[in-house]
Amino acid sequence: MIQEMKDKIFIITGSSGIAAETIKMALTQGAKVFYIGRDAERCQDFQDQLRKEGLDADYIVGDLVHPEVAPALVKACIEKYGRIDGLFNVAGISGRRFGDGPVHECTEEGWNITMTTNVTTQYRMCREVVRQMLDQDPDNDGLRGSILNMSSILGLSPEPKFFSTIGYAAAKGAIISMSTSMASKYALNKIRVNTIAPGLALTRMSARATQDEAITAFMKEKQPLEGGVMDAKDVASSAIFLLSNQSKSITGEVLKVDAGWSIS
Repeated sequence: MIQEMKDKIFIITGSSGIAAETIKMALTQGAKVFYIGRDAERCQDFQDQLRKEGLDADYIVGDLVHPEVAPALVKACIEKYGRIDGLFNVAGISGRRFGDGPVHECTEEGWNITMTTNVTTQYRMCREVVRQMLDQDPDNDGLRGSILNMSSILGLSPEPKFFSTIGYAAAKGAIISMSTSMASKYALNKIRVNTIAPGLALTRMSARATQDEAITAFMKEKQPLEGGVMDAKDVASSAIFLLSNQSKSITGEVLKVDAGWSIS
């Protein structure tokens, strides 16, 4: 058990894929978790799955694209636990089905939905959580909290053949800039802010790519450490490190968990 996780309170946005694996790991390490999902049935199914494994977490159902949802999630967590030690902003989308693509093909709808769902939702969660962290007492290590924002390797290392989506790349790049700016601002307040940039992992969002034979063949060389698509657990374990006080001296970092994508 990671001692630095025991009895810590975390908000994790999402209930599948990387979010689900991170929630399980955090609970196993003795943390308490509040999560959110857009689909009530999927949230309950995940809760049932956790309980079958002897774990339990709290959740609310809501869509973070609506401005009132982030404050409601933070309020629910504070009412239950009294503080927030960490936030992992995972929830996001691929905007391809809405019209995201290469810049000459990207539609207004594709751009707007992709930016709103990936960047604005994280901004709102960061705003509400930082407000809470600024008012709460430091922990035993003198820290008020840790924020981890989900970017993507596509925000750093483009891949034009199969993954040319200008809105998604711009959103994930914006998340890196936002996080670095926050890290600089709040370090004196003992709030850490980092970013994780995964390669292609097995999640609901990556289903299109992982079911395409040409892409899966391409990934054998693009992600040579895995020889293909990563397991979501590989990203989750890195997220746990950055959320916990094991990484108490790290802020403003962008951690690439990409199985070699960026150097292949």
